[in-house]
Parts: sequence; C-alpha cells; structure tokens
Amino acid sequence: MVQHSKLQLDPIFRKTLGSIKGKDYEQGFSLPGVFYTDPAWMQTECEELFLRDWFCVGRVEEVAKPGDFFSFDHVGEPILIVHGRDGVIRALSNVCRHRGTVIAAGSGNVRKFLCPYHHWAYDTTGQLLNAPHMEAHQDFDMKQCRLRELRSETWLGFLFVNLNPQAADLVKELAPLEKIIGNYHLEQMSLRYLADEVWDTNWKCLLENFMEGYHLTPLHRETLHKVNPSNLCSHLRPGKRHFGYRVGFTSRLPDERIGHPDLSAEEMDSCVMFAMPPGLCVGIGSDYSSFLCLRPSSPSRVSVKMGLIFHGDDWSERDVDRAIELFQHTMDEDKQVLLRLQQGLASRFHQPGPLAGREFEGTIWDFYQYLGRHLGRHPGVDKKARAIRNLNLSHK
Repeated sequence: MVQHSKLQLDPIFRKTLGSIKGKDYEQGFSLPGVFYTDPAWMQTECEELFLRDWFCVGRVEEVAKPGDFFSFDHVGEPILIVHGRDGVIRALSNVCRHRGTVIAAGSGNVRKFLCPYHHWAYDTTGQLLNAPHMEAHQDFDMKQCRLRELRSETWLGFLFVNLNPQAADLVKELAPLEKIIGNYHLEQMSLRYLADEVWDTNWKCLLENFMEGYHLTPLHRETLHKVNPSNLCSHLRPGKRHFGYRVGFTSRLPDERIGHPDLSAEEMDSCVMFAMPPGLCVGIGSDYSSFLCLRPSSPSRVSVKMGLIFHGDDWSERDVDRAIELFQHTMDEDKQVLLRLQQGLASRFHQPGPLAGREFEGTIWDFYQYLGRHLGRHPGVDKKARAIRNLNLSHK
C-alpha cells in the first residue's frame, strides 16, 4: 500500500467526512479504503475519539466485590478499574506516581496495589499507603499522593470511562436511547460469558459489521439467518449518542424466555442492535444480550472484549452453553470475513460502493455522520483543541 504523510491526507479525510454530513441515506456510499488502513488517520481517531469521548470498558459484574479489579491498555493509556473497599467503583491511571511503572496486570481481588519496581503501595481508592525510604524527602507529602482518578460513569450495568475532563455527562445524553431499550432492563441481566480477543481488522469494520443487518442472511445462513434474517430488519432513528436497528425473530421465544415483564409484544419478538461510538456495540434480546467493547491498537488490529448477559436466574448450564456456542460461531464467521475485508480495503483497485437501503445499511451511514460530526472539521481547529486538551491534562 502506498504510504502518505499525515499532512497530505488529514485535510482530505476531514473534507470527505465533512461533505457527507446531513446527506440522505439514499445518497450513501462507503468510505474510501484508506480510511481503514492509514496509520496517521488511525492516530487522529485515537486522539480525537478514543481519548476524548466516553468509551465502555465492560460490566459492573466484573468488579462485583470490594477489592475486585481489572486492568487494560486503552490506546496507550494503562487504566485500572477497581471496586474500592469504600464501596465505590473507580477508574484510575495504572501508572505509579514514583517513576511511572505500570502497577497492576490482569484482574483479581486485592487489599492494596503494590508497584513491582520499588514497592510503592496504594489502597483500592488510589491513595498512596507506603513509599519505602522516602521519609527524608523535603518536598514530598505521601498523604497528598494518589493515583490519578479518571472520570467514570455507570449506565444500565455498563462501565464507562473518559480521559477528557471537559466532556459532557454521559447518562443525561443517553436518555433518548434509554427510552428505546429501558424495558429490557440490561442493568438486571447477569454476566455469564466474557472473552478478550484480538481481531485483524480495523475497528470501524468490526463496528460496522455488528451494526448492519444486510449481512445476516448471506453470511450467517446457518446461524443468525434462522433466527434473525435480514428481511426482518428495520432502521431506528439515530440520536446524538447512538444509532441502531431492530430485527425480528422468525418464531416466538418460549414463554419461559420472554424476558422482563415490562416488555411489550414488539420488544419480546425482536432484538435491538445499537452502537454507542466510538467503542460499544450491543445486541439486545429479551432473554439474553451480547456486547462488544472495542479498543484499536493499529489500523488493522482491534482488541475486543465480548460478553453475554442473561435475564433471570433459571438458566440451565446447557442453555447457557447453547447461547455461547451460537454467539461464538457467529463471531467466528464475522472474524473470517472481516480479515478478507481488511485485505480488500488495502487494494489499489478498491473503490467506494453504494450502501444498501436505510433498513439494511442505514446504520453505516449513521456511523459516518458521527465521524463527520467529530472529525469533519477544519484541521487548524482540531490542532488547537488537542493543544488545549494536552495542556489541561498536564496540569491535573
């Protein structure tokens, strides 16, 4: 693939995204392949989306008890999610205040965090507890030293983090989406399957794939087509924070699997697929739901946390295993085709193609509109915004 400089392509990318803002679904075309393969543009997406907007990191069940934690890298930022001994779930910078070593790895349950390098110790709120042999330092007050706490919010059982101190509150902005999906009560579903994978595709390809129903019948002929075929898809009006579609079932669910009593007949007999970009995709069913949390690591690689949450406590191990097997099989089909898509997008012969109608690929156009709102601006404005953000972070 021919490499271009960020200076060359950045204005072209922004102009392209700016030109599609507000256009009708019937005018929709896919984006040029370079949007999915260029390293410099990938860096722009990380800086202006994943480091500035709210991103989902998982479910509250992952840190259900005091002392529970998990750690991860978010586009270069080591982050720690911990259920404090004081009962509060926090997002903390996973970087020691001494000389910058990453403190915790993996997940588990602890009473304190111990930096492996010089054994600085922190409690589960991030407060420094002990710093060996630092008593004589004249300009160091251990009581005033703690791990940097990041903004975090919980919504319907999902955990969100934001590295931008100026970002708007999340839960208020999700009120329109909650009106659509509130009756499913995702906050009452329980996590029964969780996996971390790395896919060899651009993060946008995976999000777009999860969020369009056009491929359900052709690609998933022996899996999802039998349950949720493409011809039962209907587009949902997008909001500022979300977009999605609804897809019906080919047959009614068994009575013991109809979900929460608040659900209407339409809600019981269909799934809602929604995305909250840049990094969360959810497929909601009345009986159980799936979710993906995306974290890009390169133009052609994305880390994926995927899980299944179930309504009710009366699930047998066999029924849970069947749901997991269907999900895994479906995701494997997606994984294989997205590898081929990524290869094709890098071809010099690739050209943008027309998107299918609103009911099938309208969500792809909604996603492009999101990208246009956030990235389709004048480069000078974005450069100034990044400088202000970096200045703010450096003084915290």
